[in-house]
Amino acid sequence: MTSLSTPTALLADATPALAHSHSQGQLLLAALLGIGVIVLLITKLKLHPFLALTLGSIVLAVVAGAPFDKLTDSFGTGFGATVTSTGLLIGLGAMLGKLLADSGGANVIADTVLARSSGRKLPWAMALIAAVLGLPLFFEIGVVLLVPIVVLVARRGNLPLMRVGIPALAGLSILHGLIPPHPGPLVAVSALHANLGVTLALGLLVAIPCLIIAGPLFSRVAERWVGPLEIPEQPEPEAPAAIESASEHAPAFGAVLATILLPVVLMLTKAFFDVVVDSPKAVGQRIFDFVGSPLIALLLAVLVGMVTLGKGAGFTKQRISDSLSSSLGPIAGIVFIVGAGGGFKQTLVDVGVANAVSSWADKLHISALLLGWLIAVLIRLATGSATVATITAAGIVSPLAVGMSTTHTALLVLAVGAGSLFFSHVNDAGFWLVKEYFGMSVGQTVKSWSVMETLISVVAIAIILPLGLVM
Repeated sequence: MTSLSTPTALLADATPALAHSHSQGQLLLAALLGIGVIVLLITKLKLHPFLALTLGSIVLAVVAGAPFDKLTDSFGTGFGATVTSTGLLIGLGAMLGKLLADSGGANVIADTVLARSSGRKLPWAMALIAAVLGLPLFFEIGVVLLVPIVVLVARRGNLPLMRVGIPALAGLSILHGLIPPHPGPLVAVSALHANLGVTLALGLLVAIPCLIIAGPLFSRVAERWVGPLEIPEQPEPEAPAAIESASEHAPAFGAVLATILLPVVLMLTKAFFDVVVDSPKAVGQRIFDFVGSPLIALLLAVLVGMVTLGKGAGFTKQRISDSLSSSLGPIAGIVFIVGAGGGFKQTLVDVGVANAVSSWADKLHISALLLGWLIAVLIRLATGSATVATITAAGIVSPLAVGMSTTHTALLVLAVGAGSLFFSHVNDAGFWLVKEYFGMSVGQTVKSWSVMETLISVVAIAIILPLGLVM
């Protein structure tokens, strides 16, 4: 995976024109104004986050005193490096998710698990289904696919909608915020120069207790807080253009599960060899250094999915090609937002804001993990976007990752990701998506969805902080 240059090297060599000595007060003002502009443009003027991040980067550089002829240099460098390191992975992940959706593979997973579950096991089964499908699917697409299943399970099992809905939402949200190859975690891995395999392994370790607590256990509380909800005949909102009707022929369950888990297994195996073997000359390590790299692992999963999912569903070669082609259009906005976030991050680093934050953290003796979480929480509350919160917070705390161990850097990525999930409310598109699909009022959505998101964030950081002490 292509990584960005280290903050110290950038400040010393790459963009000396931006790395002038400024007072920490001026740098703090520049950071606050830059972030403030982004928040104002996104929340009040409803400007697209790509434009908001671009304009916020310019304001940041101007207030920090960067020369006018260098204002866009850092932004362009960060944009290019971020898209290079994450854009390809996001695209491959979208292709795999589209094949899973169009082939009916998602329904195969759901039907197989639910056929072996009943009564009290159904909420746990929904959490498991959401966690598995959440690996390759973006949050919005996962919601669209899972809501009909949630409605069916609630009706079939005569269960309250919240009892099975919350575990499904928790599984999707946790994977979206903590686990690569989702955009936020990918960008944080790149910005903090973390090992993706180690981050994935620790992310899964943190995700399991978060899913148990915020999913099946909290669903009982949410059910009481929200009260009875009418089970809709069918979801009201229309499915986005990214999802078409599934095939009449479904692929085999084992093939679907193996395809979904293939990139995860390859990346985890690479991380295992890196930690246990750690010998560049070992044949096994050399093989998994290649096939376990994120780009190759996801590429292999897509190629395998073309056979197991596409051919398994009876698709023609043209249908498989059309499915893959249609997966890229809906993610163009995500890639540009991620790239602009990388540009804003690089501007923060090059003008000296990130180093100033690192200095303040040292003086105040604040844990880097806690600081990353708090910054992500504040930006999440202000902008409503988990991805923007992750990107911006990762850029601000990036100097703190210099010299960290592999595990601590991975934990910093997870801390930032956990903070980005904190208390989704009315400025978050996901809030309205959940509200409409489940037919809830704003108050009911806050009591269920918003509290669930906060619980995930708090439980995650409560696990991450002790891990930082013992690892």
